[in-house]
This record gives sequence, C-alpha cells and structure tokens, in this order.
Amino acid sequence: MNFEYSDKVKMLQDTLERFMDDYIYPNERVAAEQIEASGDPHHTPKVLGELKARAKSLGLWNLFLPDKEYGAGLTNLEYAPLCEIMGRSGLAPIACNCHAPDTGNMEILSEFGSEDQKKRWLQPLLDGEIRSCFSMTEPAVSGADPTGLQTTALRDGDEYVINGLKWFTSGAIGAKFAIVMAATNPDGPPHQRQSQIIVPTDTPGFEILRAVSVMGHAGGGGHCEIRYEDCRVPVENRLGPENGGFMIAQARLGPGRIHHCMRAIGMAERAFELMCRNANSRVAFGEPIGKKQFVQEWVATSRMEIEQARLLTLKTAWMMDSYGKQVARQEISMIKVVVPNMLMNVLDRAIQCLGAHGMSDDYPIARMWREGRSLRIADGPDEVHKMVVARRELKRFA
Repeated sequence: MNFEYSDKVKMLQDTLERFMDDYIYPNERVAAEQIEASGDPHHTPKVLGELKARAKSLGLWNLFLPDKEYGAGLTNLEYAPLCEIMGRSGLAPIACNCHAPDTGNMEILSEFGSEDQKKRWLQPLLDGEIRSCFSMTEPAVSGADPTGLQTTALRDGDEYVINGLKWFTSGAIGAKFAIVMAATNPDGPPHQRQSQIIVPTDTPGFEILRAVSVMGHAGGGGHCEIRYEDCRVPVENRLGPENGGFMIAQARLGPGRIHHCMRAIGMAERAFELMCRNANSRVAFGEPIGKKQFVQEWVATSRMEIEQARLLTLKTAWMMDSYGKQVARQEISMIKVVVPNMLMNVLDRAIQCLGAHGMSDDYPIARMWREGRSLRIADGPDEVHKMVVARRELKRFA
C-alpha cells in the first residue's frame, strides 16, 4: 500500500486549500447572515452561487466521481485528502458539487441509469443546476434493516403507484427529484422486494410534511418527512432492474460511507486546530491552558486518534480501488464505526477546551457536533456494522 499523493493530487490539494482560505472560511458567516436575513432557514444564500462559480473556474468541481466521463477521474485514494479538506466546512462540499445526497445519487445514476435518465437527471446534477434527495428511511420501521421497508410501488399498467411514509429524506426542500426505495414485490424474498424509483418532486401525491428538527435545527434542504399518496410515475423512472433496489442501495452506500468518513476527518482536524490555538492563547490561572496536563492529554490523544482513523480510511480507499467495494466491505464497516466515534471524541474535547465559545455557534464546533453525531446512525448504525464485522471474523475461524 502506497499512500503517497501524486503530483496531480498535490496540485489539487494546494488549489483547494487556497480556495478554502480565500473564499470558504471568510464566507461562512456571510452565508449564515444571508440565511438569517431571509427569514427562511431553507433559503439558499446568494454567496453560495458565487462560490460554486469560483470552484468551477478553479477545476474543483465533481471531484468525487472516479468516472472520467462525468467527474475528475480520481481514485478513492486520490479523492481522500481532497474530501477531507472540504469536510472542514459545511460550505465547501456544496460549493464543489461534492455533497451528499447528490453525490450518491449521481453515482448510482451514472452506474445504473438509462441514457434518458442520465440526460434528464444526471447531467443537470453534474452541472449543479438542480438538487436531489434520497428517500429510504421510514419512521415506522428500523432503518438498520431496509428489507423491512413498508412503502410500496405497485405496478398499474405503465406506471408505479407509490404509497408510504418516509422521513429523514435529507435535502428534499428545493430538490427536483427523489430516488425512492419502495417495495415492488412485497411478498418476495427479503433482498428482492425493493426497487429504486425516480420521483419528480412536483408529482401529485408527493407531499413534504415537515423538515424534522434535528437537535433544535431544521435548516438547509431539511431532513424531511414525506408522504407518498397514490403517487404515480412512469415505469421508465425505475432505476436499474425491478426488485434490484437493495443491490443498488449497497452500491450507493459503499462510496457514501467512505466519503462521510473522509469529511469527518476534516471536521476533526479543524476542531483540533481550533482547540490547539485556543490552548496556546487562552490564559487561566496565570498561564496558557495548553500548559495544563489535562489539556495536553486532550491534544495528544486527539492527534493519535485522528491519525489512526485516517490511516484506516486510506487503507479502505486503497482496497476499494485495488479490489472493489465488495472485497473492501469489512474495512468500510470498520471505518464507519471508527471515524464517527473518533470525531465525537475530538469534538467533545474541543468543546471542553473552548468552554462557552465551543458551545456557541460563533465557532463551527457546535455545528460539527450536531451533524457529526448523526454519522453514528446514518448509513448503518455502529451496532449493525460491529455485528457484520464480528460475523465475518468469526466465519473466518469457524
């Protein structure tokens, strides 16, 4: 395994870091003020359009897609340090068109979409002209077991009729379409019941009930509760084979999980930097708090945990590139547990070190904590990933 970055990646790193310093960090507060001034927590700030144009001009657009036809042609290992840098700010992935859930939807549209679907939905996403959402989780059943999803999409001639209730459909407000996981074969085998279907958000029967408040916040595109009631879409809106939704979901979640981890490492690095700067400058009881042994313990432990998490993530990226997502599934499950827990540890220490500043939204750490905590649940909770890791290890020695 060679984790040395190529000259191409080093050049992109340098460009991206300058973009962050010159445009992203200075505009974080500007974006927040524009949203607040609008009176709408789901408002898209004007500055975001300016940042997108700048990112495009610098060649920092669609870096996540390994397919050269649609993206930058970077491997997972090449993308890792770039995704980490973008993860330092909530604005950067959006500005570079590298944010979830659009990234996952673009990946499966490029892999499973028909030519018409690619032209109608994928290309506008790639161009940043529209947004999308992914509608899978349901309030009535465990999201950890998607074989039990209850939303149905029953065939009626040349249409599917969709009925069900979804929630935590992230980014639904302002999205042009949703990719919906629904049972087209409710009585079939558990992993062959579901299909994925593209549903334009202006389709009759598609109703956003609310943006679910997450730890007191419900901004951006929202984590929405959506009712599908006799929602009719053409059969040609199905993505991939009928009853192949579970397979497509697994294909989507592999890259999605490692991208979450890459961004989380960037969040941890920024929180770590803020903690260290504060420890050097904040004076209490006659000296900088960085001279206190317990603060030094926070710093040392955080540095070691970040490095360990990054190395495991890079190994996972290398395995995905070298052997494919299926072979790397054990490593993907492991980083999905290791990295979010590392992030929460580092964020908690940073909050403690910054005191009241860490609790406030004057600094990005509290927002990172709110968003980072969900990563221990999103794309499979810790407990499920630990269970599958253990099963595979026990099977090796059976």
